[in-house]
Amino acid sequence: MKKYNPAEHQFETNAIHAGQDPDPSTGAITFPIYQTSTYVQEAVGKHKGYEYSRTSNPTRCALEACLASLEGAKYGLCFASGMAAMTNVLSLVKAGDHVIASDDLYGGTPRLFNQVYAGYGIEFTYVDSSFTDRVEAAIKPNTKLVWIETPTNPLLKITEIRAISSLTHRHKLILLVDNTFATPFLQRPLDLGADIVLHSVTKYIAGHADTVGGVVMTSNDAHYERMKFHQNAAGAVMGPFDAFLTMRGVKTLALRVERQCENALHLAQYLEQHPKVERVIYPGLDSHPQKKIAERQMRLGGGIISFEIKGGLNTALQFLELVPLYSLAESLGGVESLIEHPAMMTHAAIPKERRETVGITDGLIRISVGIEAYEDLKKAIDAGFAAI
Repeated sequence: MKKYNPAEHQFETNAIHAGQDPDPSTGAITFPIYQTSTYVQEAVGKHKGYEYSRTSNPTRCALEACLASLEGAKYGLCFASGMAAMTNVLSLVKAGDHVIASDDLYGGTPRLFNQVYAGYGIEFTYVDSSFTDRVEAAIKPNTKLVWIETPTNPLLKITEIRAISSLTHRHKLILLVDNTFATPFLQRPLDLGADIVLHSVTKYIAGHADTVGGVVMTSNDAHYERMKFHQNAAGAVMGPFDAFLTMRGVKTLALRVERQCENALHLAQYLEQHPKVERVIYPGLDSHPQKKIAERQMRLGGGIISFEIKGGLNTALQFLELVPLYSLAESLGGVESLIEHPAMMTHAAIPKERRETVGITDGLIRISVGIEAYEDLKKAIDAGFAAI
């Protein structure tokens, strides 16, 4: 049987086949869960490519190869969580280095930066990365890494990856893109000049709210060798069962994300004209300030909507309590629609003054749109508004 070559196939095909040849011993079409801690060696130093599962595990390796193919990367490294993946990337910086980051990030990211790594002597500056000139103005002699989300969480700002990568290449900096919101189906940052791509695979990639994990991908040999060393040395690796669940989920990534984007666009258009809504933020709307950039680097507008409800905090909390169908929960990207209050949930670790400066108001609500029937999603929103 000819060995599968991802370069010869499209995204949807690679999501099903890349890294996942049938089991050679049984012919099983589903890649097995190698639930083992160690591997028997024929003689000292003579083994079949695996010695210990922290270092390498066949199920995790299959997932890493699959995800790398989807991002157009040479290498992939999977971790126990998205935060563990972030920690791995930060192995590329050291005390005295400076990191520039988007000013609108998942709340756990600045918590990691400010409350953990700043204590190790690493300096962080936050800027609105949708303005390339502000990123350039923040560069210092000790800057090593630029860290961006696009779209950002939860304000869905769009950063022009090609423009930022051109800037970072000129200054010999590393550019990381957290691509969790967009997924590799909608956006491939490495093709636009980024050096490293990161995902919380907990979200869209696994897609079923039943596992936690993270992945880092790159085509840079030096970055990979350092991060691979750190993956093994620090040990926050993804287990084989989580890798299996993620691999199962990724097979339907394209189908799920297409449906989520379709539902999200219709729902955003509906919310935009609703009298109880102050504003709607969605990259697919004409009102979004970076819509044209989003169209250039994303296939579709994504599955996340943020909107500000009229009436502020009390109205927002009442709406969240009373709206049916949408589950009040953190996380995103699953088949079911989730709704949450960023200021008190996903971004509660960010001080209130900082949240308000960025634009995360007490009336802001974030929806992760699922694959349910659109009419049911709209009807539930109507019921929530009617109840307040």
